[in-house]
Amino acid sequence: MDKTLNDKKSFFKSDSFRLFMGKYGIGVILFIILVALSIAEPDFRSSRNLINIAKQVAINGSIAFGMCLVITAGGIDLTVGSQLALAAVLLGEFVMKREMNVFVSCGLTLVITTALGMISGALISKFNMFPFVVTLSMQLVIRGMAQVISNAQAVSITNTTLKAFYQGKVGAIPVPVIILLVLAVIMYILLHWTKLGRYILAVGGNEKAAIASGVNVFWTKVMTYTISGFTAGLAGIILCAKTSSAQSNLGVGYETDAIAACVIGGTSFAGGVATIPGTLMGIIIIGCIYNGMNMVGISSYYQSIVKGCMIILSVLFDKVINKKK
Repeated sequence: MDKTLNDKKSFFKSDSFRLFMGKYGIGVILFIILVALSIAEPDFRSSRNLINIAKQVAINGSIAFGMCLVITAGGIDLTVGSQLALAAVLLGEFVMKREMNVFVSCGLTLVITTALGMISGALISKFNMFPFVVTLSMQLVIRGMAQVISNAQAVSITNTTLKAFYQGKVGAIPVPVIILLVLAVIMYILLHWTKLGRYILAVGGNEKAAIASGVNVFWTKVMTYTISGFTAGLAGIILCAKTSSAQSNLGVGYETDAIAACVIGGTSFAGGVATIPGTLMGIIIIGCIYNGMNMVGISSYYQSIVKGCMIILSVLFDKVINKKK
């Protein structure tokens, strides 16, 4: 009996177990959560509710993909929530106040949020500044810009074309879900099949070795923050369409959801390790837990506690799974 127990302990410490959990652990966790919530609340598994979850996670998922690239390269981006708010405010300004074309307005909005992401990346890369400090400061700057533009007043969005970014469907599939899936495919190709993706993994894994190999670390880091600015702006467009309102206080705390999704999905805070499918499943897990807690009547205050615990456990899990001999 003692031998059997020791064999089980050695299995859980073995490289084969760590390899299995590293590849499929997030899928196992997602399956367990779905089953548990379906048992606790039968309405959870209804097609209407699942579609609603998919639409909601499209917003946080868009942010999480950009955050995934930043963390993989060894950085952090705390501006995404304020970028989202700025995107919404800009749409309110362009579409409702200036009566500009919706698609032109969305394009200009994405250009601005992308440019702000590039500025953050350039400051961090050029002057070797701490990403936390730079993005925290830029978070305040961007949120202030949103407040100045909107005069801290909410703008009601009545444009039906803009609303369709959240409420519309292509066949039976909601537009936000299509946007999320297309973005996931693009990010997967970028990270795993392109030179930029290999550079991002190399810089996050060992920056000095990447420099010695001829990797342009400056532009690699700048590009991760630039892409993060773009995805945050895209999330802002979807959220603005969802709420039918443009206001400067949107997106507060969204950066923690994005970080949680990345870490839960297997992106290492140490850099150099990431998976886009894992990030997608991470944000689905968070969306399911939030939705399930709301359906069973658990106070929203407990969601922050759960989210914080999930981040801690995910970081601990990452250290155990990727532990070197």
